[in-house]
Amino acid sequence: MARQIHIGQQPDEALDEAVRVIEAGFPIAIPTETVYGLAADATNPAAITRIYETKGRPQFNPLICHMANMAMAEQHAIFDPISRKLADAFWPGPLTLILPLRQESPIHSLATAGLDTVGIRIPKGFAGALIERLGRPLAAPSANSSGKISSTSAAHVEADLGQKIELILDGGPAPVGVESTIIKVESDGSVRLLRPGGLVADEIERVAGVEIVRPATASAAIEAPGMLASHYAPGAAVRLNATSVHKGEALIRFGGKPLTGEADAVAVLDLSPSGDLAEAAANLFDHLKRADASGATTIAVASIPNAGLGEAINDRLERAAAPRS
Repeated sequence: MARQIHIGQQPDEALDEAVRVIEAGFPIAIPTETVYGLAADATNPAAITRIYETKGRPQFNPLICHMANMAMAEQHAIFDPISRKLADAFWPGPLTLILPLRQESPIHSLATAGLDTVGIRIPKGFAGALIERLGRPLAAPSANSSGKISSTSAAHVEADLGQKIELILDGGPAPVGVESTIIKVESDGSVRLLRPGGLVADEIERVAGVEIVRPATASAAIEAPGMLASHYAPGAAVRLNATSVHKGEALIRFGGKPLTGEADAVAVLDLSPSGDLAEAAANLFDHLKRADASGATTIAVASIPNAGLGEAINDRLERAAAPRS
């Protein structure tokens, strides 16, 4: 089992131990406002390799590099005017920007999967303080086995990766509950949505002053994390837009609306009985894990509105339900 330190109860020890393990070249699990991250020094190739090995993640899938502040971000990436405007409006927060990597940046090519761009985010709270103390960016994908359900609590991390890492920092439940929204501003000024997430696309459009471009079909090129067709998957199969429940299935519903046959479900979970999409996003991965642990071979998921944070929720569910290789 990994050692756990609660950052609210032991903030100084949490920071000291985090720095010690990271500087030794090993990844640790840290809380962020989105999900828990598996964090290591983004400039250390051995440490980055250990992230990929711990997660079982393919090395063609790039990692987001987390910064302490804008000054640090500008040391590693080149900002166009729209990206700078978005950063000023939404950082620290659940937005990742794909930007050209500065040639002089010490971020290792393993973190960027050899691309000439880098995904950058400034997280809120403890993670930002840790990066500032360390003085170097942290590569930090979600703290879970590759392709599986993301972790939104220290208990989730322990159940999945506790035998593989030395330290888990417990910051309580992740308040956003889904990963960051990933945006790329192209050379022509268009703004592309690479992954919907914890920042609603409408807010990004309002600040950018242009309409976001959503890809009509999935791209074969992996430009950012979370673009693999099958991702966030439980062990059970996932059946979307369910209007009824088959005997022996687990049910994840929304808005307090019962489904036909749910009396025969092995588990019934509601993402938000009141129909609050923010609450649904915060509960999504926990409910998927609980439904998976029920013993059901299939998880039926009721329809979720696609507005606002519903776009990110449905993206994760579609990838969870995708055919698995």
